[in-house]
Amino acid sequence: MAKILVVDDEQKIREVIREYGTFNGHEISEAADGMSAVGLCKLNEYDLIIMDIMMPKLDGFSACKEIRKFSNVPIIMLSARGEEYDKLFGFELGIDDYVVKPFSPKELMARVNAVLSRKSAPEKAELEVMQFDGLEINIPARTVTIDGEKVELTPKEYELLFYLVKNKNIALSRDKLLSDIWGYDFFGDDRTIDTHIKNLRNNLGKYRDYIVTLRGVGYKFEA
Repeated sequence: MAKILVVDDEQKIREVIREYGTFNGHEISEAADGMSAVGLCKLNEYDLIIMDIMMPKLDGFSACKEIRKFSNVPIIMLSARGEEYDKLFGFELGIDDYVVKPFSPKELMARVNAVLSRKSAPEKAELEVMQFDGLEINIPARTVTIDGEKVELTPKEYELLFYLVKNKNIALSRDKLLSDIWGYDFFGDDRTIDTHIKNLRNNLGKYRDYIVTLRGVGYKFEA
């Protein structure tokens, strides 16, 4: 059973998600706006948040920014807007999935279960800190430092960098990255990967060239 916070200003949508979530064995809490959601997240620990974008008081994107300041809880965004910009902006904020309204409650629950399974999956124990010149990557501690200075990455940027480093010098297709990091290749597209790679390179500064573009294929971490 997972503790899920559903944040939407439409009561009927909250009721539908509560019904399907409860049927799937989850404990559902509700909030009607982003400000209430941030407050609840400071007081309680949730396994996942399902949050609408267009809400009064504090919209979903702003609420996500605030929550990411103190929690890496998985977030699935809901929106009646399906523009690519909104999706990419959400992923840049560190969300885990994006669902366009109107949606199938069964599909939403499938995405919920996929995100939860990725979160609970045990990771291989990593005993070493990886050093590439002045770039230090500590996978167990989830830290990245450049010349001794800590670099702040979004949760998905951490996952992407760690995955590339674990498979260093191996060519990785965009589909492979989507499948292994996001969990299912048919819910994303190539531009999701390209956007995260671009942001990750910017954060790596002078060590950005360790991430090599393989034209027509994907990327690899070359050391």
